[in-house]
Amino acid sequence: MDSFSDLTLFAQIAKLGSMAAAAQELGVTPPVVSRRLAALEARLGVRLLNRTTRRSSLTPEGEQYLNDGARILEELSALESRLGGGTHQPMGTIRIGATLGFGRMYIAPVLSKFTQEFPQVEVQLHLTDRPINLVEQGFDLVIRFGEQADSRLTARLLANNRRLLCAAPSYLKKLGVPATPRELGKHNCIFIREGDETYGTWYLRRAGEVEAVKVRSNLSSNDGTAALGWAIEGRGILLRSQWDIAEHLRSKRLVPVLGDWSSPPADVYAVFQATKQMPAKIRTMVDRLVDAFEPWRRRAAEPCGPW
Repeated sequence: MDSFSDLTLFAQIAKLGSMAAAAQELGVTPPVVSRRLAALEARLGVRLLNRTTRRSSLTPEGEQYLNDGARILEELSALESRLGGGTHQPMGTIRIGATLGFGRMYIAPVLSKFTQEFPQVEVQLHLTDRPINLVEQGFDLVIRFGEQADSRLTARLLANNRRLLCAAPSYLKKLGVPATPRELGKHNCIFIREGDETYGTWYLRRAGEVEAVKVRSNLSSNDGTAALGWAIEGRGILLRSQWDIAEHLRSKRLVPVLGDWSSPPADVYAVFQATKQMPAKIRTMVDRLVDAFEPWRRRAAEPCGPW
């Protein structure tokens, strides 16, 4: 095997975190990957990976080989693209992460159309209610809500979105309409457990004001669909994104509560690692997502926003 293919193999092992995963990705058996890695280390005269039964970690030499090698692979890709007249077609595997409900409803249909247009691309969509570390978990692209905190990553806006308080008319008729955030403490507030958000606390904003409100509930879930169902049944007040509640606001099954208050920004972004010569598959995927979500970037009347 040549040095470039060995470097590509090693990059896959580092990205996916194990030789077994790399073998599956490359369509070979784990022993083949193990033998090629051993031959590479023997040729270089250094150990590149610390191996365990479940996972592998980079040695200092492995980190240097990966970092310097990534630059070499990018330069090779750029050269091939230039020689090919810039007509590099999207191909290969893209790993994309998204939240369960939004990913199922809005991202999956876009990916289906993408693979019809580019059949040489294999899309792997991972839906989860847990936060995804794009770099550490080996994802090419992640769909996130809210402002991007990691300056090493690039975020492209897909859709405008806010989280709003809402409740069923039956609940408000029975227990009254809160006039201030503090009055939420007297209500049953359906809580969604997600990310590293402090359990039982809602952070609300209005103009320059910020309120951290401790709420109580006899109903909570890590699943937004279940929580939404409880709110529609009249079981309490819910804080939920416009994309998920817009149709229920229009039908009046839910109505806004404290309409001039909202939670921190929850716009939808496509987050990825931007490089000088980004692979055509990722660049094209991001462009298709941005195009597909154009209607939801328009400014529209509240409380439904563009949804």
